[in-house]
Amino acid sequence: MIITNNPLVLKKLDDSHAVAYEDISYEDVLKKVRDRIHEGHQLLSHPLSGSVKPNETPYKSVMISKGKGEIDERSLEIIENAIQACRKFVFKSDKYKPEVYDDFQLIDWTLLESGIASADAW
Repeated sequence: MIITNNPLVLKKLDDSHAVAYEDISYEDVLKKVRDRIHEGHQLLSHPLSGSVKPNETPYKSVMISKGKGEIDERSLEIIENAIQACRKFVFKSDKYKPEVYDDFQLIDWTLLESGIASADAW
């Protein structure tokens, strides 16, 4: 299952994966992932993957388990740390030209796609 605010991810995966898409902030995506972890899902991709800082891009996609189990303490710790890290940065991507947002969507998609490929290889 993918939690995302990236419309490109929805377009690419809507027919093949469970995609929870909302037009929300980067930090709100992380909070949605945290809520799912509290429901028993596990992180399958790191919420701060890649070298793009949370203040530099508005888009984030995180892969979590489709099934639920007991609360995974490690997943919870990782997502809480990611939320705290996100709060340390001042959001600046709203200063970019509109055409740059397509590039940010592609970067997020590429990171997610490599994670999906790794997960499929398991």
